Amino acid sequence: MNGGAGPPSRPGRGRITRILILGGGGMLGQKLAVRLARDGWQGGPAEVILHDIGFPTSGAPAARRIAGSLSDTGTAQQLAEMRADVIFHLAAIVSGEAEQAFELGWQVNMFATWNLLEALRLERAESDGLYCPRLVFSSSIAVFGAPFPDRIGDDFMTAPLTSYGAQKATCELIINDFSRKGIIDGVSIRLPTICVRPGRPNKAASGFFSDIIREPLNGRDAVLPVPDTVRHWHASPRSAVGFLVRAASLDLDRLEGRRSLNMPGLSCTVAEQIEALRDVAGAVAVARIEPEPDPAIMAIVSGWPCNFDTRRSNELGFVAETDFAQIIRAYLDDDLVPGGT
Repeated sequence: MNGGAGPPSRPGRGRITRILILGGGGMLGQKLAVRLARDGWQGGPAEVILHDIGFPTSGAPAARRIAGSLSDTGTAQQLAEMRADVIFHLAAIVSGEAEQAFELGWQVNMFATWNLLEALRLERAESDGLYCPRLVFSSSIAVFGAPFPDRIGDDFMTAPLTSYGAQKATCELIINDFSRKGIIDGVSIRLPTICVRPGRPNKAASGFFSDIIREPLNGRDAVLPVPDTVRHWHASPRSAVGFLVRAASLDLDRLEGRRSLNMPGLSCTVAEQIEALRDVAGAVAVARIEPEPDPAIMAIVSGWPCNFDTRRSNELGFVAETDFAQIIRAYLDDDLVPGGT
């Protein structure tokens, strides 16, 4: 086995922190890699390793890019043997695809996570108990199911109403247990719907929340499949990267064993999103949004939570936008490509 890098490093230790990003070819993985390349890790350098089934042609900087599926035989062991100090687990298939492809959803979103954790357990044994990485798992507000209180706190029960939510909730439980046993030092952060996502539409049921903003800003028409009265919980990609970095450096003793955190965000209706678009980009952009009701999307979205009490994560230093115009401007600043996507 490879030599261990030890627990997450602190400034002044004079060593390179090895960071593994699973799902490193995706939007958040790429943005996180750019952030780490720019800032390093806690005052020192970082060796960033990306793993995914594929990568953008002009992707984020990294020491290594490893192509493959976390579900493939032997992959989890290969990754565990790297003994990364910090592991960001962003790999998943999205909500709509997980609902349509039931078996695939469980294989990719849950069993691959189990295989990774089991490989890390064996690697810890190989290191005589010295190796214990920080693992940050990107969970989702989909772990919750209706009926909801007015604002959902971290202590609200997880009773998901989708396969994607069930898969994320299962991963939260096993990450907590592996952490309790000292195999990893894990934390699960429940991300809001990330908006505005750059690039083309994907198969996520929540994708339209980004589509109705991004497409008009790029001079294209967008479809709105739900009523504009639908309320949801949002944060920008910029905030999501901040969540990940904060979770990786947090003193987890402060969580007192409750290792799943609701991330801050903004609760707003689709109508409020559209009004923010009007304020930022004018009526011409809004005119490109065409209502086309989709009962299947509405059935999924209607079971999602839309407002949270995030005092716990706020007190731990997590921050997000406070109005939707800020989210739109973050997209304009970070991701809008003149004449493109």
